[in-house]
This record gives sequence, C-alpha cells and structure tokens, in this order.
Amino acid sequence: MHAFSLRPWLLTLLVFTLGGCATASLRSGDRPPSSALADPAVTRLGRQFLQLSKVHDGLSGFHLIEDGVDGLAARIQMVRGAERTLDLQYFIFRGDETGTLLTEELRHAADRGVRVRVLVDDGDTEAGDERILQLDGHPNIEVRVFNPFDYRNHNTLLRNLDFLLHKSRLDYRMHNKLLVVDNAVALAGGRNVGNQYFQVDPESQFADADVFVAGPLVQTLSKSFDQFWNSDMVAQARALGATARPYSPPPTITVKRGSGIDYMARADSGKPYESLVSGQLALIWAPADVVYDSPDKKSIEAREERGRLMSQAVERRIGHSDAELLMVTPYFAPSNGELILLKKVRAQGASVKVLTNSLESAPSLAAQSGYDNARLPLAQAGVQFYEIRSRLDSTRGSGQTRQISRYGNYTLHAKLYVFDRQRFFIGSWNFDERSLHINTEIGLVIDNAALAGEVAQRIDAMMSPQAAYHVVLAENGATDPKLAWETEIDHHMVRLSREPSRSWWQKLREKFLALLPLHAEL
Repeated sequence: MHAFSLRPWLLTLLVFTLGGCATASLRSGDRPPSSALADPAVTRLGRQFLQLSKVHDGLSGFHLIEDGVDGLAARIQMVRGAERTLDLQYFIFRGDETGTLLTEELRHAADRGVRVRVLVDDGDTEAGDERILQLDGHPNIEVRVFNPFDYRNHNTLLRNLDFLLHKSRLDYRMHNKLLVVDNAVALAGGRNVGNQYFQVDPESQFADADVFVAGPLVQTLSKSFDQFWNSDMVAQARALGATARPYSPPPTITVKRGSGIDYMARADSGKPYESLVSGQLALIWAPADVVYDSPDKKSIEAREERGRLMSQAVERRIGHSDAELLMVTPYFAPSNGELILLKKVRAQGASVKVLTNSLESAPSLAAQSGYDNARLPLAQAGVQFYEIRSRLDSTRGSGQTRQISRYGNYTLHAKLYVFDRQRFFIGSWNFDERSLHINTEIGLVIDNAALAGEVAQRIDAMMSPQAAYHVVLAENGATDPKLAWETEIDHHMVRLSREPSRSWWQKLREKFLALLPLHAEL
C-alpha cells in the first residue's frame, strides 16, 4: 500500500478545497489584451533589419547558436538591447543562478521603460521558480501563467493530488520557447531557462540549440506569442497571489563554473549578439516558415481539426525526404502513424538516422520506456539509431567544454530534423505522443542548404563512436532478434550485448515502465 495515508476526513477536505476551484485560476483577473509592437521600424533594430530584408528580397536572416554559454549570453544581451518591448515564452523558467540572472536583466529593462511580457507554463515548476512571477508587481512588467495549478505551493503530495483531481485539464501543457525583442529580432528553439539548459551545472547538462531570427518572420513569431498571451488558458500572476510577496533583488549572483567558462564575462563581452547586429557575424537569409500549435490545441484535437496543428507541417516534410532524414530528439516515442511514416521513408530508399538519449543519459525513464518499445521494429526496418552517451570522449557538436563533460551528466535536449541536407526544422517538438497530442509546440522550418549542412555536421559529430552508441541488430537470426551497442572505449571499438545504463536498478525500473500502458502520455 502507500507509505502513508491521510485520514478520510482530511482527504475529503482536500478534494473539496481543490475540486471547488478547479478552473477559478483561469477566470481570475481581467487579463487585458495586448499585442506585439505594431511598428518595429520605430526602433533601431526594426529599421535596420527592415532595410536588410528588402536588400535580400524580403527574406529573414538566421544564425544558429549551439553552445549553452552563447545561449545564455545571447538572451542577456538581447534583453539589454531592447528599446520598446520584450516578449518571453517558456515552458521552464528556473529560479536558479542563470534564471535569476535573466530575471534581473528583465527588471533592469523595465526600469528603463521597456514593456516586458513574460508567459510561463506551470507544469514543471520547482521551489524558487516563483521569482519570475513576482516581477508582475513592476509597472512595466506583466507575467502570465499558462494553465496554472490551483495549488500554489511546493508540497509534492498536494501538487500531485491537484493534478490527479484535474488531470484532464492539467495534463495539457505549453512547451513553447521564444524570446522576441522589439518585434524585430527573436530567439527560438528548444532551450528552456535554467542552469541545465545553459550547460553550466556539473550535475546535469542539457544540450540544445537556438536560432537567432531577424526580419519579417519575427512578426509571425510575435503573432504566435500574442495568441497564447490573450488566450483563455492563461492567468495573470497577480491573480494567483504571486505578488503577495514582493520581488526582492538578490545581493549577488554567481553562476556555477563547472564548465571552466566565465559566463558573466561572456555576457558582458557582447558576443554573439552584438556581432550579429553589427554585421561582423553574417546572417544567412533564407525562406522559412513558422509552425506552431494553437493555444486551444486540445479542443482542436477533440474535434479532429488537425489542420491548425504543427504536426502535419513537420510530418509532411519528413515524408518528403528522398535521400536522407536526420532526426535529433531527446524523447522518441512515436505514434502508430509516425511509425508507419518512418517505415515509408525507408521504403522510399531514404536513409533514416535518429540521435536520441541512451538509457544512461535519459532524463525520464518513463519516456525512455516508450523508446524501448519502438526501437527494435524500426531497426528491423532499417532505421539507424544512435544514443548519446552520458560521458563524452569527444565534445564536437555537444555545445559544451571537455571539462564539464568529464562529470558524465550529459543529456540530449535539442529537437532538430534535417531533410536531405537541404532544409531543417528547429524548435520544441519532440518525436513523441506528448508533443503530438498533449503539449503545444513551436518551431521553424528553414529552407537553406548551408544552414541545413551546418546542423547535419553537428549531428554527424554527435553520432561519432566517441560520443554515442550505435544501435545495431545482433546476428542471431530473425526468430529472436536482439540489439547490440557499438561505441569506442579507450580508443578501441567495442560491441556491448547489454544495454548501457547507470545501474541495474535504473534498467529494471525502465523495463518495468515499458510494460505499463503509458504510451499515450509519453
């Protein structure tokens, strides 16, 4: 049974208390509508990139940011460079050192008159993350929360109870990641805000990617932000009691330096952002599309109106891969339709290579169990799987230094799909059921061979035997197919017949989860 139990009367009280206000948080507050800066040309950035876009036939400019340190530096520098507006949308906004550093930069921007809008999800919050919500008390800052829990503290039991009582509502999350400055430049991709995502924490590094965007496509990104900001799924932070405790600036902020990099010095250097704005670091101008789910995705799914969901756009491009499909996804738990899609791509003669997390690097054993069930049948269809190691002997393409990689806590978090090395997707969309049905997502499909080649080179490096396990079919016949894992250890190629893991207990738990009917939630 349970490790502990509640008295029946106490449980009844909790159910009554939480159940009675199941949707009150979404009705609270006026939620006055607002929108992105109508005319970006009133700002320096807007004027500059409007002119540059005209020179480049109305296209938008792009630059990939792979390293965690540059991901943090770019965000700080973009906030510092804002003149009129800042819009931020994140699934996770941690209250740790890097999150607090960015929170302080937002406060400083508001102090000089910049209008700041921050939209965060409430599904994976931890104690301390409420710091960003407390900024809502600033006259130039408004913070909103997507689909908030009714229980607003951090007791795990009560939070889980809230989820169980309202699962049909609370299982629906906003997974988007976006930063827009003056409706003129933006940063999109898969990276959340927090130490893990900027690869500064020796205990955990999540490798990801951002794309810097300048030009007219930014206004489409802003349109997506406004749809979420003004939707019925959000609540004002002040209506949730977030400003009852005023925001207090920290006396000092010291960023962890397990990577050996001085993150503060990098942020103060102005690179990479000032180099992009000044033209010292050239942008690549290319055709591209923004693909994103509507904030009411769940109701759209219920009515089977899939035309308004981003999955069709991405899956269509996957299906049109003629020679090669490269996929980077930390969570790989495809639907039946997506299994058929990948087998179809293989039947067309295209090479399909998937880079995902190994069991030893997996941040979620439940998600890993979904991958476990899909891996063998796809491998038999010719799909090649590469699983990132938790300790990298080669850090090429990893986004971090060898110094921090020695801690052995590396995890893949990027979502990148390259189609025939001619175009690619970057964004928040995992190749799993949760991204398909439960989370809202956003991304860009960029049609440019040079950028696609740059992404492909990074993937190739991360698939090397010094950084990943190559999953192969063992030669024991079709009657009892098994897998093996090839990698390089101490400069020698080895083949492992047992799946690499951190411990037998980790492997046992994952195998148990693979037996449960969890696939629709993964």
